[in-house]
Amino acid sequence: MGEDVEKLKQRLPLLDYLRQQNWVARTTGHGSEFVGLCPLHSETRPSFYVNARKNLFYCHGCGQGGDLLRFVQLSRQLSFRQSLAYLQQHEAAPPADPVAVLEQAAAFYQQQLHRYPEALFYLKQRGLYDPAAIQELRIGYAPGGSLRRHLTVQGYSCALLQHLGLLNSRGCDAFYRRIIFPCCQGGRVINLYGRSITAAVAHRFLPSPKGGLYAWEQVQQCPEVILVEGLFDYAVLWQTGFRHVACSLGTHLNTCQFRQLCDRPRTVYLTFDADANGSGQQASQRLAQRLRTQGIATRRVLLPEGHDPNSFFVQGGDAGQFQALLEAAQS
Repeated sequence: MGEDVEKLKQRLPLLDYLRQQNWVARTTGHGSEFVGLCPLHSETRPSFYVNARKNLFYCHGCGQGGDLLRFVQLSRQLSFRQSLAYLQQHEAAPPADPVAVLEQAAAFYQQQLHRYPEALFYLKQRGLYDPAAIQELRIGYAPGGSLRRHLTVQGYSCALLQHLGLLNSRGCDAFYRRIIFPCCQGGRVINLYGRSITAAVAHRFLPSPKGGLYAWEQVQQCPEVILVEGLFDYAVLWQTGFRHVACSLGTHLNTCQFRQLCDRPRTVYLTFDADANGSGQQASQRLAQRLRTQGIATRRVLLPEGHDPNSFFVQGGDAGQFQALLEAAQS
């Protein structure tokens, strides 16, 4: 039995279990040591310490200490054997569906958006002002510091949230002060993109595949598709009434994205950024050549120098002017 107990404790670290029970802690500065309010007695000053490396706890307030099994015995008033059976049943619970977790995270971020004026102000700066469009695209906001508590209360482990990239290695929310776009495939969220509202924080996806073209399922049957490289480009065009738009999430298409564009005869309007260094248009030209070899008609949309579709509208462009750019696109 002793060997089984040790294996169980290795599979279910004490710190992860406590976080599943919504225990909130901070590091003490010693790397693997955390401190928070004691779950075993009432207190106002944190005195409950967990050594994650040793998998042990000790409370300087009530004097209790030990390993995971000892904590379960004390917190649930169970015998040793009952505690062991409880943890084995807890561990045997069906694993959470990662897609369900991402759906929960996306919904939570949507709820946060309207609670933070700085997020709405940033969207307006980027030309997004229509509440209906923002709602339809499921755009949200990650203030940081609140997602972990929201999801652990629902029973998701910190280990799972870290595996998905929602928490960082310190157990804190990975997305902080970022506008959130859910990336969906087959109607299911498969990734989240966080766009920083400050220059100090980098934009990022979760560490999982981005999948195909953003919003591809809505335009797959369209004989003409406008392809943009950024999600704010997509969002502003959608808001303006251009619905045959897809986003490549960058200028370099993966194999799945390229195949999607080539799955039937169509015309693709390549609307990449008109960067000062020419990188966007160079990428557009290379992609046009590749698509033509597959029999796909292409048109390169030439935006004013220094602009992308998003900045074109932010700087006063309108739907009629953009339509004129599409009509003047180079084959």
